[in-house]
Order: sequence, then C-alpha cells, then structure tokens
Amino acid sequence: MTACDDGFPAWMAACGERAEQALARCLPDESVAPNTLHRAMRYAVLGGGKRVRPMLTYAAGEACGASGPAGEAALDAAAAAVELIHAYSLVHDDMPCMDDDAMRRGRPSVHVEFGEATALLVGDALQALAFDVLAAMPVAPGLTVQAVQALAAAAGSRGMAGGQAIDLASVGKSLNRDELEAMHRMKTGALLRASAALGGIVVGASSAQRAALDGYAQAVGLAFQVVDDILDVTADSARLGKTAGKDAAADKPTYVSILGLEEARALAERLRLAAHEAIAPLGPGAARLAALADFIVLRDR
Repeated sequence: MTACDDGFPAWMAACGERAEQALARCLPDESVAPNTLHRAMRYAVLGGGKRVRPMLTYAAGEACGASGPAGEAALDAAAAAVELIHAYSLVHDDMPCMDDDAMRRGRPSVHVEFGEATALLVGDALQALAFDVLAAMPVAPGLTVQAVQALAAAAGSRGMAGGQAIDLASVGKSLNRDELEAMHRMKTGALLRASAALGGIVVGASSAQRAALDGYAQAVGLAFQVVDDILDVTADSARLGKTAGKDAAADKPTYVSILGLEEARALAERLRLAAHEAIAPLGPGAARLAALADFIVLRDR
C-alpha cells in the first residue's frame, strides 16, 4: 500500500481544480487587448497538465500548518505563480529553436496554434505575471521577498533556464551520471524544489520545517525527471500528451540511456523512499506530501 490510497485521488482532483481557478483569476481575459496574446496565454496555461507543482505548494503549506483565509489566499498565489513559470517554460521548450515539439498536453503546442512570435511573447508575459502574482500575496513583506527570491533563483540561470542551456549543449554528447544529475537538478528539480519551498514560506514555516521540505523536494525533483526519462521510452504519445521517444530521437543523454531501464526504475524507487524519510519529522500533516512522492514515481504518464 502507498500513501496514494487514502483519499488521495479526490484531494489531487480538488487541488487541480483549485489551481485552475487561481490561474484563471490571475490571467488576463482574452477580451482585453492585446486579445491574441491573452488568448494564447490562457491556451498555454488552462485546461491541461497534472498540476504537480501547485499540489506540492498546497501540500507543503498543509504540512506546515496553513490556516485562515489569508493563508489559503497566499497558497493560491504561490501555487499559481509556480505554475505560470512552468507553463512559460513549456511554451518556450516546445519551440523549434529548443526541443521542437508540435504537441503539448494532447493538443497543438502554442507556437503551432498561434505562431512562433506570439509563443515567444506568451512565455515572456507568463514569467512576468508570475512575479506580479507573488508580489500581491497577503503575507508579511519579508515573506513576499523570500518567495520572490526563491522562485527567481529556481527559474534563472542557476536553475531551470541554466539546466535547459546545459541540456541543449549536451545533445549528441556523453554525460556521466553526476553530470546528468547536476543538469536535471537545475532543469526540472529546481522548480519542483521551489514549489515545496513556497508552500512553507508563505505560511511562515519554521527553519526545521523548511529543511524537511527541502530534503523532500530534492529527492522528488530528481525522481520526477528519472520517471520522465523512463516514460519517454515506455509510454506512447497518446498517454503522455506529448511526443514519445523524443529524447532518443534527439540523441539526448537520459537516465535510461546511461543507467539502463531497470536501474533507472530502481533509482526512482530509492528517491521515493528518501522523500518519505525527509518529511518524517513533519508527522501526520505530511501525508499529502508522501502521497505526492508516490504519485510522481508510480505514475504512468
């Protein structure tokens, strides 16, 4: 049995809907000029995705004692902000100058639907909106600054953007396991780590609680990429909602290409157990975080 068994699917669905509503509230309506840009922004963000990053934010806040309308509103803002950064990264990642993928979440990528110039602007606008949303949170100014710094670091040259740069430079090259891990801790892991950190920050978590969240998020962040690499070779495009086999076709180094399929699966399981161990000090309130670790490692899409 895993932590996913006890009401987790209903909680996950509720969090997904909560995040969807928070995102819909903060995105400009497509009736507002410039209409095409706003329509493309909503297309990029709404109506799809697993919402794992907002779920991490909500679960972290819950584990650290979130309460009251202001606390819940702050969690909504943090969850929306991190998902806006994630959505912008997907829009840019799919463009021909990056990974060149025509499908995302089971429908045409933004650059296919709206053109490359609009897709570029969508990513730029979503990134700016994320920090606007964080700046308006109903929390103490010091916590707002901490949240902005955490998300900016995760998205920047020493986080997601830097990891993507290393990924692009690594096509057709051989990386060892340490180099691959360093890349993915930046490219994928940094934003997942920030998602959990933001949940703790905005509810005023203690230093001990934040340390537990960080240990957990480091394990989960890496596990997420390991499982993505596994699914790239074991799942089909219809199930993934994006083009399967892209990494192998592009001659990218992955955990499967370096470790082999079975060892990659074993690594994902070790990381799942490490995530559980990291949040043990948080007690029963961390049940949702444990369930998320299980979901991330055991998912099939």
